[in-house]
Amino acid sequence: QVQLVESGGGSVQAGGSLRLSCVAFGYSESISCWGWFRQAPGKEREAVARINGVGRTTYADSVTGRFTVSKDNAQTTLYLQMNSLKPEDTAMYYCAADYRWVGCSRSGPLETDFNYWGQGTQVTVSS
Repeated sequence: QVQLVESGGGSVQAGGSLRLSCVAFGYSESISCWGWFRQAPGKEREAVARINGVGRTTYADSVTGRFTVSKDNAQTTLYLQMNSLKPEDTAMYYCAADYRWVGCSRSGPLETDFNYWGQGTQVTVSS
């Protein structure tokens, strides 16, 4: 079991940066796949980035080159560095994790691939 707690959201102007953090409490050493998702008002939750247990990363096309996902070696904290933010990045951001590899092995992660979720942190980007 693991509990996830996000922080770092806020309001920024377009072009600005934010760094989200997700602290894992519990048995996080064996987490195989970590993900960041976001959900804008009136839209479905979408995958933003993922990182597996050995550090391999993938990104949604919309954030490639602007966002960077990383984690510490102890697998206690997940990060999402967001640069060159755009108004369309405005959303609630969630971190997710699972002991299974499925979320990091298919071409695109699904919400159902992750059993553990944080409460979310709001990111608002103004033009």
